[in-house]
Amino acid sequence: MKRKNKNNENKGLSSTAENGKKAAPGRRNFIKRAILFLFGAEAAYLLFDFFSGNKKKNFEPEDLYEVGHAKDFEPGRIYPFTSGKFYIYKFDDGGMIAISYRCTHLGCTINFSEQDDKFICPCHASAFNIKGEVLSPPATRPLDTLPIYIKNGIVKVDINHPKKRKRFERSQLTYG
Repeated sequence: MKRKNKNNENKGLSSTAENGKKAAPGRRNFIKRAILFLFGAEAAYLLFDFFSGNKKKNFEPEDLYEVGHAKDFEPGRIYPFTSGKFYIYKFDDGGMIAISYRCTHLGCTINFSEQDDKFICPCHASAFNIKGEVLSPPATRPLDTLPIYIKNGIVKVDINHPKKRKRFERSQLTYG
């Protein structure tokens, strides 16, 4: 009975051929190298982008709701925009904020009460101050804000991207 030599069975599977030349890399090795290359290229791009400083600080979406000229808004006054479903308020220092019509409790349309100087939800009586902060529950967080862009004195509001927030901060105001 002849014994088979294990080395002869696995001849084609070794990484070095009998004549000393390296065998071609397998499909798995190729795929691994390709994936590593792609991850490396992506990481290099992200690092370059982060450190290059070429950020678009004045990015402005294309589909904006134009509300008028900044000088036409009086400080301390609420301006409702029913078709855009938001209010604009201009602070005494010139900062402007766009506040969504939607109550953060269940999404009902809020109203502004001029005599009480607050927003009131007709569905469950949540109340919000002029900055959109909760004055009385059941709402648990402030009203959403909408990004404002002011270019050449013209005020535009991005009604498609409301911003959720935990509290009012001065950084939420836009100055023109």
